[in-house]
Amino acid sequence: MAFQKKFPRPTPLWRPPAPSTNTNLLPPPPPPDTSITTPPTLSFTPATSTTQSQLASFINSHLKNNLTPNDLLSFLKNHLHHHPKYAHLDLHVFRYAATLDSFRHDHNTYEWMVRTLAITHRLDSLSSVLDFLVSNPCPCSDGIFSCSRTEPIFRFAINSFCNVGRFDDALHAFDNMLKLIDGKPNSAIYNTIIHSFVKYEKLDKGLEFYRRMIVDHVKPDVVTFNILINGYFRNSKFGLALEVFKEMRVKGCVPNVVTFNTLIKGFFRERKFTEGIGMAHEMIELGCGLSCVTCEILVDGLTKEGKVSEACDLVLSFSRKGVLPTNFDYFALIERLCDKGYVVKAGSVVDEMWNNGNVPTSITCTILIEGFRRIRNIELALKLMDKMLKESIVPDSVTFNCLLDDLCSLGRTVEANNLRILASKKGVCVDEMTYNILVRGYAKEGKKKEGKVIVDEMLDKEFIHDIVMYNRLIKELGIR
Repeated sequence: MAFQKKFPRPTPLWRPPAPSTNTNLLPPPPPPDTSITTPPTLSFTPATSTTQSQLASFINSHLKNNLTPNDLLSFLKNHLHHHPKYAHLDLHVFRYAATLDSFRHDHNTYEWMVRTLAITHRLDSLSSVLDFLVSNPCPCSDGIFSCSRTEPIFRFAINSFCNVGRFDDALHAFDNMLKLIDGKPNSAIYNTIIHSFVKYEKLDKGLEFYRRMIVDHVKPDVVTFNILINGYFRNSKFGLALEVFKEMRVKGCVPNVVTFNTLIKGFFRERKFTEGIGMAHEMIELGCGLSCVTCEILVDGLTKEGKVSEACDLVLSFSRKGVLPTNFDYFALIERLCDKGYVVKAGSVVDEMWNNGNVPTSITCTILIEGFRRIRNIELALKLMDKMLKESIVPDSVTFNCLLDDLCSLGRTVEANNLRILASKKGVCVDEMTYNILVRGYAKEGKKKEGKVIVDEMLDKEFIHDIVMYNRLIKELGIR
């Protein structure tokens, strides 16, 4: 037996006036729909008869009478979409095309219109287009199977409704989609709706839709369980979140890094630090692997509770085991150590992690250098700066100039200048302030010749703006 889907003749969303003798593709005046004539993101003058005449001429110059979906799509994309005067009338043109006897919208025109309406926040009009799609499906659906592009079209629309909390529209679109597609929907659509319910503090509704997912025999995936775990934590239902985690394993769903991050954050929120750290170790044992976000959650959660030492030991332990992500930026840990006065320990942590392959960022090094300067340990600051330059980690000019100023204040201007030469080769921005610091340093040490070399170099680099500035520098060096 052959199976053939039968659909009614396309019903226009809006009927034009009785046709005139003019055979041109002349669209009727737009319907009084404020969502079309005054969309939230656009501002247009209401259409007048003159405007309609201009629009008709514009359409007729780009469209032929024997209109096809590809012709309409090309017109909407390439001519109407970015037009400063007619862009807001795209739905009017879409509706008008549906009234033509020889024309039928396909998945391409539906997808373009749905996405355009969603992106421009014309959601009332979006609902009407989806209803029209139900009664006038894509021609691909005329056979045994439905059009494969139908579900993605509805998924995009449902996501748009969910993003702004329009759940009635989202559920209505979901029910309409079920009428058109073959088989069961993708779990991603269920996840979108459940996540939106959780985000808008409607956990009970989210759980209700999750139960519908089970009844519909759609298998929940790791994303589904992550959403539920997060929802329970957001509503302070810690025990139920752990039950969901157990349910994952019973149903053969392997937790991922997002699952563990959510659980760790939940443990920390409940001040269960031992359990949270244990969950991180379980991640490693299961081969899931720590992410930068995991490490940030651990460090931030521990240090905010004053557990800086524990955070430090944990990160070092991960580094020694080789499980710390190589791109993890541990500047927050170093900053907390320095703030607490443990600057030397912070330096030891950076050294060990650097040697283990966890190279610090320029920000981390800058924080540590400022910490060394604060405790007046210039030697350690210089050692770190030297290592940075050798590893091509470029410091910012402010920190670099401050360190040079410290050296000059200690009578070590020659050493400061050598550091300046090395830094220039490594890409450090040596500015006017850098040279002024060196000139003052040489002047203080009475080294006129070396100071004059710096002044001459300033002239070459056009850092000396006028004769007054030049005379001041020469006078400062004591040169007559």
